[in-house]
Amino acid sequence: MKPFMVIIGMMLVTYTPRLLPGLLMERFNPPAWFEKWLKNIPYAALGALIVPGIFDGETRLIGLVSGVVAVILSLLNLHIVLVMVGAVLAAYGVQVLL
Repeated sequence: MKPFMVIIGMMLVTYTPRLLPGLLMERFNPPAWFEKWLKNIPYAALGALIVPGIFDGETRLIGLVSGVVAVILSLLNLHIVLVMVGAVLAAYGVQVLL
């Protein structure tokens, strides 16, 4: 019985932070500048993933190519998933060519 209660407790602890924002955001109308700021978060996260690879000695070329591809695709206003897929495919292509 005790392991079952621990599992239920862990489920509640991990599910509650995921559920509350969804429930609260229905009632919240953020200002336009806040919505614009939120739309840039995925691109900032993508940059945080790519930029360290650009400055790493061993993977500098791979990171640079995937970074350039990601910037070009994001400037074309593609969906963030397509930008990530393009950057990953560019990195893979460089690895295959080297």
